[in-house]
Parts: sequence; structure tokens; C-alpha cells
Amino acid sequence: MLALDFINVGNGDAALVREYRDGRTVFSLLIDCGHDLLTHPDERSKRIYAGDFLAKEGIKELDLLILTHFHRDHIGGLLNVLDRVHVKEIMASYFPPEGTECALPDPEKSGLPKPGKTILICLGLLRTALEAHKDDGIRKTLLSGDRNILLKPTEDLSVRIMFGEPALYREQKKIYDRIYAGNTDRYEMLHWGKCMNISSLRIRLSYHGQDIVFGGDAYAVTWDMDMLSPCKILKVPHHASLSSTNRSFLNALRPETAVVSVASDRPDERPHPAIVSLLKEYAKNVYFTDAVNLPGLAEPAYHESVHLETE
Repeated sequence: MLALDFINVGNGDAALVREYRDGRTVFSLLIDCGHDLLTHPDERSKRIYAGDFLAKEGIKELDLLILTHFHRDHIGGLLNVLDRVHVKEIMASYFPPEGTECALPDPEKSGLPKPGKTILICLGLLRTALEAHKDDGIRKTLLSGDRNILLKPTEDLSVRIMFGEPALYREQKKIYDRIYAGNTDRYEMLHWGKCMNISSLRIRLSYHGQDIVFGGDAYAVTWDMDMLSPCKILKVPHHASLSSTNRSFLNALRPETAVVSVASDRPDERPHPAIVSLLKEYAKNVYFTDAVNLPGLAEPAYHESVHLETE
């Protein structure tokens, strides 16, 4: 059995995948870690940090953690996860250079526009978490982005990691290495801030002939060059923003179930009503990690995770 928990981290993404066999876990995977700051706008809210959710589930060790990209709502909770469970391996498209001691500029005093400040905050969170657990024996696997990767962690489960344009990951390394070396370029960081979502990793799990697609924060156009086939479950890309999904994308995937990872109180139309309406045309079930209220489209549901299982 494959169990999926799309964790209610409020604003952000974190999904736990566990394969069970004969009543025991044979493989565990976490995709993203959620945000480092959690607010509860509603006393009924069941938002939870990703690491705290893992601990409540009795998980002491993860076989694999995949970071799709370096926005705060995806990697901000990394320290909380590493503090609560042992992670055997982290896969990501970038890791800070070893031995880099240069202090990052204070985002608020940097004079950078918001995208630049966001990059500084996120790189600080990434380095802090990895440095705090540098002696834990975590294997760090760098994903270069020049080709898709197929993993076979168990006999029944395969994990395909898909990338955007290879040049994105070379540019990402160049910019991030410079920042960790103490060099910030206003124009370069502003430009890259607009590219972070299209560099997001996308993941497709296959289990007993049933596929689950995790869209990360990739926009719908990112998938245009991919050979897409139907899936059973779709983690909707980019919090169901207006650019996240289109009819062509859903025509190819035709998910039975769609899950939107999103905070209920986002002010930026995520989830966008038009996208939720489109999802409902294709998927029998549309779930939200948080208590989203869209009249005529979604009623608030209070839960720590959207829990799904497939045989």
C-alpha cells in the first residue's frame, strides 16, 4: 500500500509518501518541507510544521527528502524536519559550497527589491539547516538538471524526477555560489527571482500501475515539452494559481483526484476560482490542505493533512 499525506503547512508545500508492506514501512519520502513560519488565523486551524507532523506520525527516519526549489514556503521548514527526524538522503538541484563561512547580507538592509530579499532569506534558511545537521551523516545528492532521473527505491515503486531547461540549473548555481561568496548583483537576483518557479523539480511516482504527479511550483507552460500520460492523483502545481494549470495540461493528465496545497487566507487568489472550477471538470475529487472557502467551489475542511491511499 502507498500512503500519501499532503501536510497542512498553511502557506507552502510538504508531502509525505510511505510504502507499506506486511504492516511495516519499507520506504519513506518527503517532498518539500513547508514554511518556517506558521500562523493560525482561525482557532479551528490544524496547520502544522512538517517536522512536527512527522514526529506525531511516529516517524524517526526518512529514506529520502527531495527539495523541489528554494522558495521559503518549500524549504523554510527544513530545519524543523531535520531537528525531528533523521534523513538518510537529501536530493536537490543545489547545495551551498562546502566550507563557505561568508555571512549573507541582512535582507532588510540589503537595498534589494523583494525578489532579492527572498533569495537571501531562503539561502540563509538552507545553509542554517544543513550546517546544524552537518554531522548527521546525511547523504546530499546534487541533481544537475541536465536529464530526468528515474529512481527505483523498492520493487513496486518508481520515482521519476523531471527538470526544466538545463540552463536554469547552471544559472542557479552561478548566482547562488556568488551570493554565498558575498557577492550580490541587484539585476541578477531580480531576474533570477522571476525564474525560481520554472526551475522547480516535478516528480512522478508509479506504484502498481497507478501514477501520482507532484507539480512543485512549475507553471503549466513548463510541461509543454513533456510526454504526459494520465495519473490517478495530481498535486496541483503552484498552489492552483492562475498560471499553474490549463486545459491542455489536464487533458493529458486527467487526474481522478487533485490536491491543492495552499493556505486558506492567501490574498493573491491562490487557489484561483477559475482553476478550481477547471479542476472540478476533470477530477472526481478536489481537496485542499487548508480550510479553503470558495463559495460554490470549496467548503472549509479542517485537517492536519489530506490523507490518501492507493493499492
